[in-house]
Amino acid sequence: MIPSKSLKIMASRMLGSKIALRSDYGPFIGGAKFIKGEGTPLPVESPSTCSNITTVSTPSSAQIASTLDLAQLTFDSGVWSRSSALSRSKVLAKLAVLLEEKVPELAEMESLNTGRAVRELKAQLGRLPDWLSYFAAVLRTTEGTVMPTEGEILNYVKRQPLGVVVQIAPFNHPLLIAVKKIAPALAAGNSVIVKPSELTPLTLLEFGLLATKAGIPDGVLCILPGEGRTVGKELVVDRRVKKIDLTGGTETGRVIGAIAGGNLASYTAELGGKAPIIVFEDSDLQNAVNGVCFASFVASGQTCVSGTRIIVQDSIYDEFMAKLKEKVASIERRMGDPLNPLSSMGPLISRPQLSKSEGIVASSLAEGLTVECGGKRMNGPSPLDGFDLGGGYFFQPTVLSGDGVVGSKVWKEEIFGPVICVSKFSDEADAIKKANDCDFGLGAAIWTSNGARGHRVAGLLDSGLVWINSHHRNDPSSPWGGMKDSGIGRENGMEAYRSYTQSKSVIMNVASEEKTRANDDWFSDSKLDVRYG
Repeated sequence: MIPSKSLKIMASRMLGSKIALRSDYGPFIGGAKFIKGEGTPLPVESPSTCSNITTVSTPSSAQIASTLDLAQLTFDSGVWSRSSALSRSKVLAKLAVLLEEKVPELAEMESLNTGRAVRELKAQLGRLPDWLSYFAAVLRTTEGTVMPTEGEILNYVKRQPLGVVVQIAPFNHPLLIAVKKIAPALAAGNSVIVKPSELTPLTLLEFGLLATKAGIPDGVLCILPGEGRTVGKELVVDRRVKKIDLTGGTETGRVIGAIAGGNLASYTAELGGKAPIIVFEDSDLQNAVNGVCFASFVASGQTCVSGTRIIVQDSIYDEFMAKLKEKVASIERRMGDPLNPLSSMGPLISRPQLSKSEGIVASSLAEGLTVECGGKRMNGPSPLDGFDLGGGYFFQPTVLSGDGVVGSKVWKEEIFGPVICVSKFSDEADAIKKANDCDFGLGAAIWTSNGARGHRVAGLLDSGLVWINSHHRNDPSSPWGGMKDSGIGRENGMEAYRSYTQSKSVIMNVASEEKTRANDDWFSDSKLDVRYG
């Protein structure tokens, strides 16, 4: 039951909005509606008001088991797994069109559910149809291979789907990251079960309804909302699951990786990050400041590739810091209702995430670091639109500095909030050493006007993604994943598609019957030089 106060807040914010929350959200296994989950009801909160906006029913253990049964039976039936590449391509292309039409509504719904600025989400979700279109095109253009074998043998290789796959999506980009996983898995012909974050299940459940409308058969795409320690655990331990694809924390990744290994299941994991951004003295300083702020404060810093360790050449440090603090102040002044298209940055997702940002600032002060700007929970009316910032989990965009920043807690640990630290460097070697001084290796960025330096340094950074004079750029064709403690495997592109398939070699003797009889009788009485292998 949603409190009356929360209903009033929602009503006043949603006037003229496209948001249409349902009253029956629950597990999705296909069809045009959700089923009634028999597990513990899941309250869904809006972090900008700290109020419940709806409740989602979750599956019981029996319903999880029956969903796995359905996914396996559907896969075995061949209705999707053995359908032609052309027919799967047409369905994915249709789904891309349906999703594009729904983006404005889904962006507002995701803004309400995550607290992220609606301006961000309209831009981000507007790209999502590209992933479906890309993998629809992959199905039409991917060619098989014929291997160069010895003798009169035809050896061709085909790729087949794995079977039932489980995908676990995070709260920070609920629909983006899920679709990045779903598109290649469906293209390959698998049966897919997705567990969205318990904090942000709504837009992915809506996507399930679109999938049915596009022609995805029942049981091919199932979405089971709930907590990781219950629903997630029961899914990943099932031995019928042939692949697990996780985006989440590093420790969770280790636990699930051990389960996947024990079951001999394939595993892809995009885990934590602590992205360094190196700013050289020859960079365009204002562009670098703008890029750092985008990298650091988009999604309120709640991204795995968030720029959190800013490494600035000592000759421009003071000027950079002055411009950075000016830009951060501008961001803070324009924080308001996330549903306001002029709002610059939203709240953190939950009270624990807010406490984590507060805690890292306190520990940084104890370590002797300086708070250059920010560092506190926000209260009072927004200067932008009068929205009550104290009613949500809003935290100031925060910049920390100090001689001891390298090696400090804020330098080493992933915060997942709008808290960054800034350090100086002397030369290229010093910058690379400091950038690589971390257990994570997902994203990194370099700002420089020297192209040769940009490519040279990019090659020496321990990171799966390196941007030069940019950040957060992402395309369905470009592999995305990390090194070190940031994960294993890659999303996007042909690497993702192949990771949802397995190869099969078909080897046929094409010699005549006479040649076969003469040359291939291994146990012939008269011939000893018969070919083997």
